[in-house]
Amino acid sequence: MKVLGIIVIILLVVGLLAYIIMAILSQKQPDNLGLQHAMLQSCPNSPNCVCSESHSQSDAQHFITPIVGNEKTWLKLKQLVSEQGGVIQLEHDNYMHFTFSTPIFHYVDDVEFRFDRSEGLIHMRSASRIGRSDFGVNRKRMESIKKALGGHNEH
Repeated sequence: MKVLGIIVIILLVVGLLAYIIMAILSQKQPDNLGLQHAMLQSCPNSPNCVCSESHSQSDAQHFITPIVGNEKTWLKLKQLVSEQGGVIQLEHDNYMHFTFSTPIFHYVDDVEFRFDRSEGLIHMRSASRIGRSDFGVNRKRMESIKKALGGHNEH
């Protein structure tokens, strides 16, 4: 019984250390952020990312519809994302990058938006920096943002 208790304690310590190491690793900003060829980057193969750009449309796991919007929507979006806990990292005329952190281990998710004024669309990408699964957190976050902007964004 004593040996079993020691094994359980060792496994718990190893698990906690693994989570701490992952939290530390998630603080490094990935190289696949920003615009490439005037579009948000595509998602990696892992399921912890969603993106509305055309290169993701054939990928049901990663695709999410963009936000239909104008200048007013773009400005409201910045305020809304900040109110939901996003921390602005970079902002340009047609691009915004925010980060969100989980409460306990401070894992970081990157959230990006690109405003295509000519199409009246705001494209978005949300991805976890580490791990494989996010239990749908990135998709739920983006759907919540779309809903808060007005529900008329479905198409």
